[in-house]
Amino acid sequence: MNALRSAWRQLPFFVWLIALWMLLWGQFTVLALVTGLVVALLVTRVFRLPPAELSGRINLWWGLVYVVTFLSAVVLSSLTVAWQAIDLRRQPGTAIIAVQLRTDDDLIMTHVGVTASLIPGSLVVHADHGRRILYLHFIGVHTMADVDRQRASVLRWERRIVRAVGSRAQLRQVTADAAGGAR
Repeated sequence: MNALRSAWRQLPFFVWLIALWMLLWGQFTVLALVTGLVVALLVTRVFRLPPAELSGRINLWWGLVYVVTFLSAVVLSSLTVAWQAIDLRRQPGTAIIAVQLRTDDDLIMTHVGVTASLIPGSLVVHADHGRRILYLHFIGVHTMADVDRQRASVLRWERRIVRAVGSRAQLRQVTADAAGGAR
């Protein structure tokens, strides 16, 4: 019974591996699904990782908000980076910015880092799991106001992710921090 419960808890990761496989190949066919299933089985059996505990809470509305906001940010940032690349009048300016996350969860930290890295113009260069700090390289940074804006942007991504899939305690934490103006 315990093995069945453990398998049920890991089902979202298993489905994610299959979806990731299909995305990597750019095919949503039966063959891609079957080969993704085989690869997911192989990966989960050969590379035994400790089970990641999910919060058990999924908010579909905030998940949709996250996806729409993320896609909008990707398009807008792509256009911004493209403009910075062809604007010969000035250099875009760069900075490595440390962002102290508010939640103490490896899965949330990973999601925030992946989200930030997938948006053009930013990339995680180091993650300090012990202190919950992401170090990100940003382009288009010229002033301390730009640094603060980028840091706040990463914290907004953390808040959106927690609202979509975080635990109730994490949700209270990021909501209280945002209301109090912390970081």
